[in-house]
Amino acid sequence: MSGKIIGLIIVLVLLLVLAGVIYLAYRKISGTVKSYSRMLFGTEDVRKGVQMMEAEYAATPKSVSSATGLYLPGIMKDFPEFHLEEMKGRAQNVLTSYLRGVDGGNSHLLTEGTRELRDKLDMRISMLRNAGIREHYERIRVHRIEIHKYRKDKGRSSIVFQAAAEHIHYQEQNGAVVRGRKDRMEQTKYNVEVSYIQDVELVENASDMGLAMVCPNCGAPLPSLGAKTCAYCDSPVLELNLRAWNFTDVELAER
Repeated sequence: MSGKIIGLIIVLVLLLVLAGVIYLAYRKISGTVKSYSRMLFGTEDVRKGVQMMEAEYAATPKSVSSATGLYLPGIMKDFPEFHLEEMKGRAQNVLTSYLRGVDGGNSHLLTEGTRELRDKLDMRISMLRNAGIREHYERIRVHRIEIHKYRKDKGRSSIVFQAAAEHIHYQEQNGAVVRGRKDRMEQTKYNVEVSYIQDVELVENASDMGLAMVCPNCGAPLPSLGAKTCAYCDSPVLELNLRAWNFTDVELAER
């Protein structure tokens, strides 16, 4: 047998040995991966396990940063007629209608809010339209909403509600999805701010004048939080305390 043949046989044997080592290593690694996958996901299929984990994450509501118990006593002291559940309901409606306004490209779908909030929504719709993008929010559901912050500054009081919500969210351009998914729910958090002007003479931002409490009879502004009757027509205004709160902002909360 020539030396070339012997050399070829040796190379083949070494290749077979190497292939066997690689195969055994693959089997061992594969077994280890399957074992960990089974332990973590309940299945040996890693891809299926990751998909299951993504689906579970998409179905699990976000936790909100609740400070209701901390701030509510102070709010009730400042505003005895404040109704928490009713205000939470209003905040939820504002958030839902804001997202529907984006989805429909129509700011008139916003149920209530200041001129600035409507302008913000109009600007977002205009930017999307100019970019040739349609942004969709479907199957919107709010799981929980709580007080996140309470601020008082120069005649203005503001409450920030934080809401845990879910929806299908995606953007389309030229008929193709460019962001998000049509087939999976998305869990997220939003901050919804509502403000009350306690004294219009102390507020620095002139645009906030639209938040001030007004007389239900003659429309005259009421510059003081403690005013129970209109100084111009003497009409009672006690029952309008809750209505004096107006929604000023909706934004995505920090993740």
